Amino acid sequence: MKAKPAETGSLKTRTRSDADRSSITLKNRSTGTQQDEFSPIVKGERFYLREVRLSDVNERYYRWMNDPEIVQFLESRFVPRSMESLAAYVRHMDGNSDELFFAICAIDGDEHVGNIKIGPINWYHRRADIGLLIGEKKYWGKGCATEAIALATKFAFETLSLNKMKAGCYEMNKGSERAFEKCGWQQEALLRDECLMDGRPVNVICMGITAADYREKVAK
Repeated sequence: MKAKPAETGSLKTRTRSDADRSSITLKNRSTGTQQDEFSPIVKGERFYLREVRLSDVNERYYRWMNDPEIVQFLESRFVPRSMESLAAYVRHMDGNSDELFFAICAIDGDEHVGNIKIGPINWYHRRADIGLLIGEKKYWGKGCATEAIALATKFAFETLSLNKMKAGCYEMNKGSERAFEKCGWQQEALLRDECLMDGRPVNVICMGITAADYREKVAK
């Protein structure tokens, strides 16, 4: 679950210069493209990120988004998801350079195991939120989230030239908090009783990392 603070004033997240638009254009692929006809957008040791395709909207994806255990810390848990609504969301995100939607895939077997999103991006202040889902439970506790966060962080700072990345996680979601910390993120704030879970108020931890933090971490 990511904390998504409201923008105020006249600055609009989706407004930015033509130079920004051209600098992060991502290759769009039709739904008829063969599964092996692509290159990972960013690749790690065990996982890589690629675009989310309509062909990813299958029974597996449907199961992820309607499993209470998988979505327990996501805002999407409040609304049941149909195959049609999932496909509509993927179509909406395709080519949207203000919100970059990636599939997390295992290098061994090219299995789609989850998703991670950078955005919305505020191009005036060059900051963005990040949120992720590890849908395949067999990858829980095995460093998948940590590597996905590291890859998205690398892409955000090295390719998009952002200055700040932010995320939020429920205080009891210690696995998510640790995954961010392993990637150099820091706890910046604690929002008391920010959300409700099973009718009970819960705190939200605000995590963040700056471009300067990232450069220092990479230089080591």
